[in-house]
Amino acid sequence: MSAEKFVHVVDDDDGVRRSVAFMLKHAGYRVESHISGVEFLKSVKLAKRGCVLLDVCMPQIDGLVVQQEMAARGIDMPVVILTGHGDIAAAVKAMRAGAVNFLEKPYEKEDLLHAIEEALKRIDRLDDRDMKAGEAKIRLASLTGREHDVLNGLVAGYPNKTIAYDLGISPRTVEIYRANMMEKLRVRSLSEALRIAFIAEESSDEIIAVKAPLSHPEQ
Repeated sequence: MSAEKFVHVVDDDDGVRRSVAFMLKHAGYRVESHISGVEFLKSVKLAKRGCVLLDVCMPQIDGLVVQQEMAARGIDMPVVILTGHGDIAAAVKAMRAGAVNFLEKPYEKEDLLHAIEEALKRIDRLDDRDMKAGEAKIRLASLTGREHDVLNGLVAGYPNKTIAYDLGISPRTVEIYRANMMEKLRVRSLSEALRIAFIAEESSDEIIAVKAPLSHPEQ
């Protein structure tokens, strides 16, 4: 099996490392587990190139810091971030820093395998790493004003409750707009929607203009 099918699992939870490694090995991947971000960074220069499955919440240094340190050292292995449920702010930071995808715990096996395959394609260069800005703009142009508002909130890292408060609508209505937005953008995950927004944002400040939040209720 080629190095491109190699996965580094970085998580301080022994049970998670064992279960994920077991799952991935049976799916045909080579796996190396790391007990912390610090331990991973110590060995990363000599590590086999592959996908890095990186937990956000770890002692000493968290996953976002590990990701930043990888970039600073010129380690270009694709990263899939694992976040706690509803931790959109951490996911947005990770995506802006170059993560290929993120998964909210608990996640389904199929979602994990899909995220890893997407990351490994980055190594193989089998897919277009950077969606053309024109395509991103075309997809975004299909959204209604309210769908744009919801996407703006997600890009800012806000949960549905906060977006609903800002827009003066119910969280359930936000969920509906969010579902419609993802269907129009032709994406299956929030990380893919964020990637489209970031590509458009980089090409034109007018495409995604994230507004400052109103005063928010306790979250």
